[in-house]
Amino acid sequence: MTTHTPASGVAAALRKRILSNPAVVLDDPEIMEALASAQSANHGGNVVDMRSMAMARLETRLDRLEETHQTVIAAAYDSVAVTRQVHRALLTMIAPLEFDEFLAGLNGEVADCLRARAIRLVIETRTGEKLASPAAGCDAIATVPEGYTTGYRGGGRKAKPQDLILRRVQAGAPEVYGDLASQISSEAVMALDLGPSRLPGMLAIGAASPDAYRPGDATDLLEVFAAVFERLLRSWL
Repeated sequence: MTTHTPASGVAAALRKRILSNPAVVLDDPEIMEALASAQSANHGGNVVDMRSMAMARLETRLDRLEETHQTVIAAAYDSVAVTRQVHRALLTMIAPLEFDEFLAGLNGEVADCLRARAIRLVIETRTGEKLASPAAGCDAIATVPEGYTTGYRGGGRKAKPQDLILRRVQAGAPEVYGDLASQISSEAVMALDLGPSRLPGMLAIGAASPDAYRPGDATDLLEVFAAVFERLLRSWL
């Protein structure tokens, strides 16, 4: 039979509370660590307390699991936020009934939805060809020589570039972003098929943040955005 030395004052009240609700101690990792350390000290320096070592390892694993859990939750919230941004941008983009209004909205509400600094529709033109568009001169459109978009997406490499590229940049290309080129730190660049009788085009979305579009980020939502943009553009041209 185990006997206890009578306690007095605060110690007695504390003992009574612990006995009535042991979870108060068991659920507190700092208290449990202090108790384990006190027990290890009583064993002396030549005794290895395997239980304390196991507890320390379990605590380390628990901390890692909690960090992973928080990371997964944060990533899920980010994914939901990005999905909502793209959905809002799509709904805003399909609303206009006129081509001028469609283009004007790109650097207005659509750019706001995507948190972009600038959005540019880049259209290749043959030598001497003029852009036949009711919105010619609009800052949402950039005209470039034939073959430019493939070279731009490839970054000067000879290999065929991907249709959608995310990357950081020191600054945007002036021929694409115009006066806002110096404010661009990352971009999403999407190839556009404008039809069999037209040269290819490109959609460039530039952001001020270098972390807005990074290589390795998921591209599925932007692929949907580019596909919808391409269909809408074909209907206008």
